[in-house]
Amino acid sequence: MNHNLLIVISGALGGCVLLLAVLLALVGRRSKRRADERVGAVVETLEKRMDELAQELAGAVERAEEEGRRSRFLGEIGGSIDMDEVLARTLEAGTRLDGVDAALIRIDERAKDEGPTIAAHGLAADGAEAIAGPPDGSRARAIEVSYRYADGAADPRGLIHGGLAVPLEESGSRVGYLAVYTRTAGRRFGEDDVRQLEELTGRAAPAIENAQRFREARQLADLDALTGLHNRRYFHEMLARECARAHRYNRRLGLIVFDIDDFKVVNDRIGHLAGDAVLAEAATRVREVVRTADIPCRVGGDEFAVIMPESGIEQGEQLFARIQATIAGHPIGQAGRLHVSAGVTDLKAEDDSISLFERADDALYRAKEAGKGQSVTANSGA
Repeated sequence: MNHNLLIVISGALGGCVLLLAVLLALVGRRSKRRADERVGAVVETLEKRMDELAQELAGAVERAEEEGRRSRFLGEIGGSIDMDEVLARTLEAGTRLDGVDAALIRIDERAKDEGPTIAAHGLAADGAEAIAGPPDGSRARAIEVSYRYADGAADPRGLIHGGLAVPLEESGSRVGYLAVYTRTAGRRFGEDDVRQLEELTGRAAPAIENAQRFREARQLADLDALTGLHNRRYFHEMLARECARAHRYNRRLGLIVFDIDDFKVVNDRIGHLAGDAVLAEAATRVREVVRTADIPCRVGGDEFAVIMPESGIEQGEQLFARIQATIAGHPIGQAGRLHVSAGVTDLKAEDDSISLFERADDALYRAKEAGKGQSVTANSGA
């Protein structure tokens, strides 16, 4: 092999080596680019997944917090025996359901002469209509209703568009129902809504039952066994409460204290058992003439009192006239016709419940001295 050939071969080999180096470099850059692209794709996927996980975690935390709040509300419902508090907590828990704007509870009273208890959150309880069950009288697990309004109805955003009611049952007996409402048009309640509402009523029904029993026991403790009127302890508690309320809101408050004239003579003549019957009948007649807002009480013996919210001397005198007419208008058993005397007063700026009662009681004493069968106002001095 001559020298020129060696040079050519060497040049060719060198060119090949150079080309190979260039090709390797190009392949390396492309591989690196592809590797970078793969790494970038992986990083992008990981970032996207991290965002998804973060959103899922945030949603899980939010759901856990909401579940914690619901559990707290449910636990608090059974932690009270006050009816108003139990109803308020139940309604608040009901309005925490998704898409719910208002809630209503109807509790059927045990006594036939009493109407149902209706409480609401997010709407007025007065005049609220019940969600009717199946027309054939069968018992439904839940009742869903939707409402349609005429075109041009005022303030459509404030209208109720749908509702869901679940019965309140305790020991197999239905005691009322809980209903939730939405103001969102097109909102429909599903199985999960029914389940959550049933969970709520399952907690609320025993609490309502306990509160009813407590209220009934408290009412019995507040009543005078003979006359059925509120007793002396209740009278002084309510008088103090009404005095504080009247002072706080600058309202009027009237008080009338009265007794049956010569009742000791009646007792001596017909006996104490017959005398008790006279007191019971007198109390029944008093209940018939007092206003719904008035609070009639038996203070002791044959002495009675009526607390009159939002009233003054004039209303007190009018009430005395009605009491006198109903007591004296017809004979009472063996006692015959009886009359009453009364002291009438109203709340002054300097009064507390004790001074208010003492002024009315002093006015009653002066009515007795003046000849009985009449009333004396604490402010008149006569």
